[in-house]
Amino acid sequence: MGGVRKPFLELAGEPVLVHALRPFLRDPRVVSVVVALAPEDAQAPPVWLSGLDPRIRVVAGGATRTDSVRSALAALPEDLDVVAVHDAARPLVASGVVARCIEVAAGGDGAVAGCPAVDTMKEVDAEQRIVATPERARLWHAQTPQVFPADVVRRAYAAATDGEATATDDAALAERVGAVVRMVDAGPSNLKVTTPDDLPMAEAILAARRGRVP
Repeated sequence: MGGVRKPFLELAGEPVLVHALRPFLRDPRVVSVVVALAPEDAQAPPVWLSGLDPRIRVVAGGATRTDSVRSALAALPEDLDVVAVHDAARPLVASGVVARCIEVAAGGDGAVAGCPAVDTMKEVDAEQRIVATPERARLWHAQTPQVFPADVVRRAYAAATDGEATATDDAALAERVGAVVRMVDAGPSNLKVTTPDDLPMAEAILAARRGRVP
């Protein structure tokens, strides 16, 4: 995105981050929300964020995703049953997906929103030579939210070493401490705003959703 803060980009008249937060704020089971921002933004959060909901607290994130999640975990109440982690730049998650992931975690397993792979996947080496073709039927794209029993996610982050600081998702850390983690089908529209081309796609998906008859 050329250095632009993706969560602050406007999507359908509101910041991407607001869209990402709204499905969680709508769920009455959600009692606390911690948003990890870049340190300079955490010192003076935008008014539209600080005034969005009294359950929201802002903390300074770290150099890696793992550091940021660890900071957010430390700011949550200790007596939670379930903890959800969600990408601030993933604005299209549906409320039903959030609810299903919470229900799985409340039952004792971790839950990862995602969708089955529909393309043939290739494993390559450092020079982009194909070294293997995994069986597609067993592959899913991992998205967020990723939701876990609170004790599981806290143990996972407590056990993460400096060498695991670049873990790209929370499930990888939970798996390492022996947690059972299940996929929850969120469909392919739960995209992450990563490149400029993603914004018009997200706009189109939102417009299509709003055009549906209840």
